[in-house]
Amino acid sequence: MQTLKFEDATAIKNKIKNIDYVSPVVQGSYQVVAGHENWQTSVYGVIPEYVAIQSLTMQSGIFFSEHDVDVRSRVAVIGTTVATNLFGTVNPVGKKIRVGNAPYTVIGLLASKGQSGMGQDQDDIVLIPLTTAQERLMGITYVRSINIQVTNADKMDEVQENIEKLLRQRHKIRAGSEDDFNVRNMTSIMETMNETTTMITLLLGSIAGISLVVGGIGIMNIMMVSVTERTREIGIRKAIGATYNSIMMQFLIESTMISIIGGIIGIVVGIGVAQVISEFGNFKTVISSLSIAISFGFSLFVGIFFGMLPARKAAKLDPIDALRYE
Repeated sequence: MQTLKFEDATAIKNKIKNIDYVSPVVQGSYQVVAGHENWQTSVYGVIPEYVAIQSLTMQSGIFFSEHDVDVRSRVAVIGTTVATNLFGTVNPVGKKIRVGNAPYTVIGLLASKGQSGMGQDQDDIVLIPLTTAQERLMGITYVRSINIQVTNADKMDEVQENIEKLLRQRHKIRAGSEDDFNVRNMTSIMETMNETTTMITLLLGSIAGISLVVGGIGIMNIMMVSVTERTREIGIRKAIGATYNSIMMQFLIESTMISIIGGIIGIVVGIGVAQVISEFGNFKTVISSLSIAISFGFSLFVGIFFGMLPARKAAKLDPIDALRYE
């Protein structure tokens, strides 16, 4: 969109209630150079309120001020990914970088935020004053977006409606005509992401459930074969006084041990795969003790449930028939 102006952001800040912060933003991809090193990154033109909206914190140095925006200062605040690739372990504050063949002084280093929910590196950024980006770097008079932080999430829909009305008035859009802007509500985006995550969870849960059933059937078959091969042994045990419960317990323990060993192996393999994904993949995996406990509990349940039928079969064998079995 090329219809949004800095004045639109100012009007939203002054005329719309229940808003804490407003920051117009311009953005582009540029090659950033420091000495003999260079790095392709995203350069954002913002104002100081952007810090609060994005919950940014400084690792070292300071963020630029409103005065820097007013005088179009050539100053920059960089993320840790950019700092590492351009300066290594050296503190970049006070160093010079070149963006678009123009020199900028690094006055601040952002604390690391890691990856976003969409898998983007939030530390691979360079922030410069909005007016500097518009007039000295990009040569534009519009802003690409306006970021807004609402005071209360319950007021989100109301604020969105008021913003749409205000921008339609400012842009002189007649009734029935399409807007020349888009207003996106992060609440609806989060709801969509949560629905997607729920579907993925259900899919993975279904696959896990099928795997448990298949594994349980395998345990049941193994125990059935074990009961058949040990029919004479069972007959001897019952002939010398073994009770129904003791035979049941013997085979339930065996089936449970099989599932426990399989569960331990599965947990170890799962943790190993998660670590490999974190090390070489594009996102970080999180392993919780609760998920491990639940997995182990399901493994124990499968062993008991699917071992019940073979154990009952063994416990109900007639000792005379069992001793005659060849």
